[in-house]
Amino acid sequence: MGLKVAIQGIKGSNHHQVAKEFFGSDIELVECLSFHGLVDELLDKRADKGIMAIENSIAGSILPNYSLLYEHNLHIIGEHYLNIHHHLMVLNGQRLSEIKEVRSHPMALLQCREYLKQQSHIKMVEDVDTAETARQIQENQIKGIAAIAPKAAAELYGLEIIATDIQTIKNNATRFIVIKTKNKALPKEEINKASLRFITDHKRGSLATVLNVMSDCNLNLTKIQSLPVIKTPWKYAFFVDVTFDEYEQFAKSKSLLEIMTEDFKVLGEYKNARL
Repeated sequence: MGLKVAIQGIKGSNHHQVAKEFFGSDIELVECLSFHGLVDELLDKRADKGIMAIENSIAGSILPNYSLLYEHNLHIIGEHYLNIHHHLMVLNGQRLSEIKEVRSHPMALLQCREYLKQQSHIKMVEDVDTAETARQIQENQIKGIAAIAPKAAAELYGLEIIATDIQTIKNNATRFIVIKTKNKALPKEEINKASLRFITDHKRGSLATVLNVMSDCNLNLTKIQSLPVIKTPWKYAFFVDVTFDEYEQFAKSKSLLEIMTEDFKVLGEYKNARL
């Protein structure tokens, strides 16, 4: 029995591709049609690890996923970057002029918005997954509807690609995180990236002070994202990614930030996938 890996989507999706690249082909795929469903599979121990998209170079951060990580006490144990190629695919023999509707995941539609705006006869409809839409078109022999999905989905479900690489920016990448219910303790010499979550008080310059501490400890800030704290109106939590050369640099900043901030939490310590 291979490693059980939960993904958002089905076979042929970008999450599936990341699972294969990160873990190899000897895995048992646990297909989920939502990120909430993915988290449930991990919490209920029906999956060992999960793959979750967290940000895209065109569409930006997937904000609800930050909340899912924190609220369910999940741990980031790794990351993976995937170059995204979106293709327009249909039943064999269909022409672009015959297409009335395109269905795909909301992020895929957003990343292809400029191309779709030029096709005024095509209505955009959000769906649960890129590959799932492709599978439904083939399974139900649906005419007049196209899917936006990876090339692997067209091959897997026997669809014809009628427009390639329709994403707005050709250099389009998505960052995926590998998550688990328990932390995977790596040797400290292998750890050079961390994800943090904390709250600062309302005093002037409090966030700047935190960032200065990170800088003084030789941490490189690669991501900062704020989200409202639901139970406290007008208060914000910050989700931060940092990279570093030596774990001791991070350990020093961590001990300081625990004192300086509220509700400080390390979401993950792992290897930087961009090195």
